[in-house]
Amino acid sequence: MKSVSYRQAGKRRPVIQWGNIIMRKIAVTALLAFTLAACGSEPAPESEETEDAVAGEIAAIPESLSPFGDGYPASGDACRRLGESAATSNYLDDSAILVGCPNEASAEALGGEIVGNVDGVRLVSIAMGDANVGMGENGPAEPAAPAPKTALKDPIRSPGGLETKCLARVNEMTGGNVIGTRQIEEAESGVMIYVNVEGAQAPWQCFGGRDGSLQEAYYGGSEGAL
Repeated sequence: MKSVSYRQAGKRRPVIQWGNIIMRKIAVTALLAFTLAACGSEPAPESEETEDAVAGEIAAIPESLSPFGDGYPASGDACRRLGESAATSNYLDDSAILVGCPNEASAEALGGEIVGNVDGVRLVSIAMGDANVGMGENGPAEPAAPAPKTALKDPIRSPGGLETKCLARVNEMTGGNVIGTRQIEEAESGVMIYVNVEGAQAPWQCFGGRDGSLQEAYYGGSEGAL
């Protein structure tokens, strides 16, 4: 069998499209490089998100930490004071208070020193001088001054006046045997009140000021007759 060349057969040799093949290889190589670069840059954001999630986790304060109070530094706050227990004994200090916080943010807000972490609860040691942190610039508000007492209309006979004080004092001294007031004598030097007491042969007496102050109470008869 004779071989026939392209020229003898009247046909032209096919032309190989080398340019198209090279362009395709370049495109595939670029696509692979882009994909690898994208995959390599994704883990970093995930790591940051994981760290943020761990820092924001809220842990329940277990009874093993002996929590007490309904919040620190103010009622309703997430942190709580901690008492002495096997879990806290190594962190207690006579010159500081120990507080447990459910997450990092609330612990840092106290301004103390985070000394430990038990089951996710941050243990914060706060020096006594800083124990009012979070309660305002000057610590807790000073208690309101008591309202001034209203002056009695009659400091001697009005309820709460000298007569009332006298009867209460004599009743205490005689074991609850007071019957009632017998007589009230007023003078510039003061007021004398005579009190009848069950079983007493003579009245008991109270002496006080005209302003209602009680100065003394005593038995008016012979002590041997008591």
